[in-house]
Amino acid sequence: MADRCTHVDRIEEVSPSSTEGCSECLESGGSWNHLRICLTCGHVGCCDSSPNRHASKHAAAQDHPIAASFEPGESWAWCYVDGVPLEVEALHLPHRDPYPDGN
Repeated sequence: MADRCTHVDRIEEVSPSSTEGCSECLESGGSWNHLRICLTCGHVGCCDSSPNRHASKHAAAQDHPIAASFEPGESWAWCYVDGVPLEVEALHLPHRDPYPDGN
């Protein structure tokens, strides 16, 4: 495990694959606890405390190492490969609107 992330060059400006929830869980009727967004492609998946752990599965399958919280009011990111948090002040993190229909 590194003491810092060695994959920041893989971060792109992304748009979320879903603003409603975990992309795979929405398709399969599954449930999630919290959402993560891939900072390489914008895939929105469920966290590791969710039954299906789609965010970390996506990271491993696609070789996309960094995800950020996609929860309203949270600003943090994690490198799955190096097992370290990232300094997010310099990152432009997309955020999920807690009221997507405008209410």
